[in-house]
Amino acid sequence: MGLFDKKYCDVCEEKIGLLGNRKLNDGNLCKTCAAKLSPWFSDRRGSSVEDIKDQLAYREANKGRVAAFNPTKTLGGNMKIYFDEDKRQWLASRTTNWRGANPDVMDFSQATGCTLDIDENKRELMRKDAEGKEVRFTPPRYEYSYDFNMTIHVNTPYFSEIRFQINDDEINQRGGMAYREAQAKADEIRSTLTQMREAEREAVVAASIPKSSMKCPYCGAVVVPDANGKCEFCGSVIGV
Repeated sequence: MGLFDKKYCDVCEEKIGLLGNRKLNDGNLCKTCAAKLSPWFSDRRGSSVEDIKDQLAYREANKGRVAAFNPTKTLGGNMKIYFDEDKRQWLASRTTNWRGANPDVMDFSQATGCTLDIDENKRELMRKDAEGKEVRFTPPRYEYSYDFNMTIHVNTPYFSEIRFQINDDEINQRGGMAYREAQAKADEIRSTLTQMREAEREAVVAASIPKSSMKCPYCGAVVVPDANGKCEFCGSVIGV
């Protein structure tokens, strides 16, 4: 086939316009279908047509999870982490209209770790000499800036991490107010993710422990408490 031969998307079968092709491992993908993939997905070229079809089916189903998602807690700056504590789900999005962006909704158990990198950027300052030329200071002088980059490690079939910058603006002073605010935001996100991960693990362990029957002190029925430690007859909390 020639360089300018017409190509068709192997997913939707529509004709691909000029400069609109997105190569796959074994086929072609149009930019319309590519735009529907997860924003955290990065291995398009290594994916097969079937891989992309599977992901697009997951992304379509994800719309229902987004519609049912009701945030009870929000952390972050331009990049926000939303938590639905009732459903034990969370998502990350940069846009205020996050429902329209179809962000990936994940269960608490899918967050497997969280790391923070504080990157220091160094730029040499220059001065102008008597002739108006830029020359170096003696000794050299430098200007520093800092970026707080967080990576949330996740367990999904389509991507393994969510990486974003905590600070919305450039931080020019180590230990200054902006630096401390970025550190506080990072610590809060990391603490929340760690706590929810530990809570999920404890719930799994608790669910694996055989429950024994007991007499409800409120209604007198002999029952096995449910997952929340409640009597199935009167709803009173009698054990875990």
